[in-house]
Amino acid sequence: MRKNTLVLIIILAIFGFAVSALILPLFDRQEMRLGLDLQGGIHMVYQADFSAVEPGEEAEAIDGAIAVIEKRINILGVTEPVIQKQGADRIMVELPGISEAEKAKRLIGQTALLEFREMVTDENEEPEWIPATAVANGQEKELNSSYFKENTYITTDDFGRVLLVFEWNKEGSKLSEEITGRLIGQPLGIFLSGEPLLGDDGRPIAPIIQSKITDRGQIEGLSLNEATELSQLLNAGRIPLPLNPIYDQTVSPILGASFIDMSITAGIIGIILVMLFMMTYYRLSGVLACLSLIFYGALVLALFKLIPVTLTLAGLGGFILSIGMAVDANVLIFERMKEELRTGRTLGAGIEAGFNRAWTAIRDSNVTTFIVCAILYWVGNSIVAGAPVKGFAVTLFLGVAVSMFTAIVVTRTLLRLFVGSQLARKTSLFSVSVGKK
Repeated sequence: MRKNTLVLIIILAIFGFAVSALILPLFDRQEMRLGLDLQGGIHMVYQADFSAVEPGEEAEAIDGAIAVIEKRINILGVTEPVIQKQGADRIMVELPGISEAEKAKRLIGQTALLEFREMVTDENEEPEWIPATAVANGQEKELNSSYFKENTYITTDDFGRVLLVFEWNKEGSKLSEEITGRLIGQPLGIFLSGEPLLGDDGRPIAPIIQSKITDRGQIEGLSLNEATELSQLLNAGRIPLPLNPIYDQTVSPILGASFIDMSITAGIIGIILVMLFMMTYYRLSGVLACLSLIFYGALVLALFKLIPVTLTLAGLGGFILSIGMAVDANVLIFERMKEELRTGRTLGAGIEAGFNRAWTAIRDSNVTTFIVCAILYWVGNSIVAGAPVKGFAVTLFLGVAVSMFTAIVVTRTLLRLFVGSQLARKTSLFSVSVGKK
């Protein structure tokens, strides 16, 4: 009895901790993390183009792209974004709670490479913009924003015009000095990702070179919003390889809130029906199983919050399914107990025999579920739209693992506490019918 009391105290302590974790902002986590289908947001998958990458440097290039994307997303102020490599050549980006979907896609997808071009004209041909080149370190190189320092900023001149100020690095200064020195009095076109950079008036920006530009320069003609966004992109760095969007999904926050309401309603109805069945059919044992179920729910939700687990609609489905599996373990145990009580065993002997005989079936069924969860997680991590599959696998795995603990430890401890009491003599309290065969 003393051992069971000690175990009960430990169970109550765990339960108190779990409830506190759900109610109080422990570990600086104030809310449950919700997936895109519940919170709303954007899910995008990009495929890297390694055609211009040296063999053997693919992993380094895609890691560099992820680092730049993280900097760009910080511009948007998104809380808890998910940016991770998917397979060998894909990058998955999840931005929860964001409403400016097109701006987010533009920020992530742009290469943010400004190219400086000079105009050439041949007889009987239209003027053409070609890359402005110069020789540096014995090689002919094109002048572009890869030579910018990541310290561009926005200012205005005496007339209130917006200026984007940039600074060259050492090599860029040499290229700029040579190119602008020979193009004095001529236009220098500015292109973004192969297209002319347009000013606030909709015309291509091509300032006339007045003098040599060495250390720093400025771009005028942009609106404040355009200059600010371009400055942020340039300061975030350039993605080292092309990224091709292959999948994107946008979920509105309103739709996500509706999903949450429906999931909560379904969960409450399901739990109430399960509890009513357990208490009606298994009587006092069913009441104890319901208490275990409450402990189970609090502990699983606390784990979801503390790990943390990103809850998706499919993940909620996995959690609700695991509730049924938690009750299923109790059903196996109680049916074995009924068989033992029918043979005339005492309640204490029936409890121990029932748990021992049911354990192998519970263990084997849960181990097979764990294997399926591992397979689902692997599949979800390798497909484009795999977030719901991964969410289902994670929540089901955690739910089943906790259900084993509650069925074998919590329910068993509660039943043992009744052994030796007056209630133990009334076997009818533990099942609808347990009479001798």
